[in-house]
Amino acid sequence: MSRIGKQPIEIPGGVEVAIDEDATVTVKGPRGTLSRRLHPEMRVVRDDGVIRVERPSDEGFHRSLHGLTRTLIANMVEGVTKGYEKRLQIVGVGYRAALRGKDLEIAVGYSHPVHVPCPDGIEFEVPAPTSVVIRGNDKQQVGQMAADIRQIRKPEPYKGKGIRYEGEFVRKKAGKAAKGATA
Repeated sequence: MSRIGKQPIEIPGGVEVAIDEDATVTVKGPRGTLSRRLHPEMRVVRDDGVIRVERPSDEGFHRSLHGLTRTLIANMVEGVTKGYEKRLQIVGVGYRAALRGKDLEIAVGYSHPVHVPCPDGIEFEVPAPTSVVIRGNDKQQVGQMAADIRQIRKPEPYKGKGIRYEGEFVRKKAGKAAKGATA
């Protein structure tokens, strides 16, 4: 039995969960509404303020879907109650970010600043010119937006300049001078 899949999901107060016949789960909470269509073979059962996910058999495919389905629903419940955020750091001389309305403008060494439009369900915050906070209700959307912004200028291995996740360790390589000093 899946250790994650068999854990029940507690429904906090103020959160409504609707389970449709076509395997669509809709979660409404204080921060908004999230909806997701799940695999039709997974059964989602609701009892007394608790949601459980049941699988039809012990096949490998169903076992893998069991934990995934439970985690997706738990992330939706947490998203409409607390929300999610990712923090990015910008490292480099002259590298900076700024808000232009709701959108983000990043200067990271290109001949022009890079404009990042703000999609629905996401909000940007720039507490300092070298730090960006991405917030939203959907964990997948927040993570994908952070990855897209990081992709604009990934940290390079020689000086460590670029956009990285807060707390990310960038392993630096020795440059040409260090190689010649040993010979």
